[in-house]
Amino acid sequence: MKKYIHIIILMALVGWLCSCSTPSNVAYFQNAEAIRGMTLQNEQPFRLRPKDKINIVVSSTDPMLVSQFNLTSVSQNMHALGTTLAPQTSVGGSASGASILAYTVDEQGDIDFPVLGKVAVEGKTRQEVAAHIRSRLIERDLVKDPIVTVEYVNLAVNVLGEVNRPGRINAQKDYFTILDAIAAAGDLTISGQRENVMVMREVDGEDQTYVINLCDRQDMLTSPAYYLQQNDVVYVTPNPKRQREANSAGNTLGQPSFWLSIASFLTTLGALLIK
Repeated sequence: MKKYIHIIILMALVGWLCSCSTPSNVAYFQNAEAIRGMTLQNEQPFRLRPKDKINIVVSSTDPMLVSQFNLTSVSQNMHALGTTLAPQTSVGGSASGASILAYTVDEQGDIDFPVLGKVAVEGKTRQEVAAHIRSRLIERDLVKDPIVTVEYVNLAVNVLGEVNRPGRINAQKDYFTILDAIAAAGDLTISGQRENVMVMREVDGEDQTYVINLCDRQDMLTSPAYYLQQNDVVYVTPNPKRQREANSAGNTLGQPSFWLSIASFLTTLGALLIK
């Protein structure tokens, strides 16, 4: 009898120790040294889509000449004449309270630019849009030495799940990676599954889901979702422990306290039987 009691107690202790073991899937980039020199995929910048908003500023040595191409100046001039500028969209605001005027890409992928009229921007990066507008201004002899600057206004991704600050993250640069999004969201919580981060994206009208393993640097860097696109949804899956805690029976088999209670009970039972 004593032999069986000892075996039961030993099994209980092993189960408790296993439940308290250190997980191996917490650290990022665990194989970083092994893939040194790996060829990476090409960088994927944001490309404009319908409903995106951009701000365009044209500069030159002659400010009066380019004033007609800048929304702020046009708006101020129209206001002085007692009229309003309707086609464009006001987005957000600056520290001084002034609205940021932006061009909205229409369903055909165009913006309505002063003097030039319709300008196709869908599928272009902001640098390509700037170069295209600059070229057209020079071709039509409207401005001899234009400097065209294009900035994104509403490009963002959504980060949900087991992160410290879930929400909508504004993308302020051309190449925005999943690491940028996670960093902006305050990193994963300890309950987030590093090896099971999902990215949901609309591709040609269809929903696509990619799974990225942050513990595997090669898997992460070669994923089509490493470079995010506007309106992507990044979801960090909770680990099994966190999922158990979320239901009414959560504080059971997976909890160290459960195995500690079992071990204590068996030890007490064994001591009574020995007597």
